[in-house]
Amino acid sequence: MVMTDDDLVVRAGSAARGPYPLDIGPERAGWDRSALRILELAPGSTHLLSTEESEWILLPLAGACTVQVDGEIMELRGRAGVFSGVSDFAYVPRDAHAQISSGAGGRFALAGAKCERRLPARYGSAPEVPVELRGSGSCSRQVNNFAAADTFACDRLIAVEVLTPGGNWSSFPPHKHDEYRPGEESVLEEIYYFEIAGDGPGYHRVSPSRPGGTDLLAEVRSGDTVLIPDGWHGPSMATPGHDMYYLNVMAGPGAEREWLISDHPDHAGIRTAWESQPVDPRLPLYGPGADPGPRLPLYEPEADPR
Repeated sequence: MVMTDDDLVVRAGSAARGPYPLDIGPERAGWDRSALRILELAPGSTHLLSTEESEWILLPLAGACTVQVDGEIMELRGRAGVFSGVSDFAYVPRDAHAQISSGAGGRFALAGAKCERRLPARYGSAPEVPVELRGSGSCSRQVNNFAAADTFACDRLIAVEVLTPGGNWSSFPPHKHDEYRPGEESVLEEIYYFEIAGDGPGYHRVSPSRPGGTDLLAEVRSGDTVLIPDGWHGPSMATPGHDMYYLNVMAGPGAEREWLISDHPDHAGIRTAWESQPVDPRLPLYGPGADPGPRLPLYEPEADPR
């Protein structure tokens, strides 16, 4: 399937369905596993999620909520916004019915992946999210590894948040994960969901790793999404004065759940240069113990919706 720029760049509001301002499943993306939904809840409202063949992580972007699934009640404190703090989150397994409720309302990401195993529903604590400062100098960025392959157990799903100070580049050096090379590179379908501080623009580049492969340079704004089926992806460029946030959602067909990447050979040396440069002093924007904002009211859940 040949993907055009219009297929790969999903503009805010262009893939809305029901309560989801964004609903990208494998069918829409043209691949097998990775999915992303953005859920908006009005104050006092409830959403029923049927997970079917996919596992999901519910991650508050702005607001608090209660998640009820498999007899478990998980109260997520959430945060005021993606630039204010690390959030707690909830893992919801496949073949489940979940009730998501919010007293004050909010916006929530549902990162998903078609999977085979049914793991237990679990709560992810914000203070336990590993916060990594990656790169240095103008390539400095912050990575919240809430569901990285080695930090939180899922069957297929891998998901992280990246925060890039205005004027910096992230997803650099350009890298890819579109070939299976044991111990060196894994195959992963990837989604980038963007929010930009101050409603400024950002830019994202994908270059071909094979003849006829993905070739994209796109301006992105808050609510835009980029699909990456293949190719060297990066840099993601934050314009001066506008910090950039993106949520990465990945899944693949490999027997092992692993994030193995290959750097573009023309730029791989940048990692060595980082050793002699300081990390941008604006980072971290916040740490795992940072106050995510005022305590937001939670909605008292009703009986199990099943």
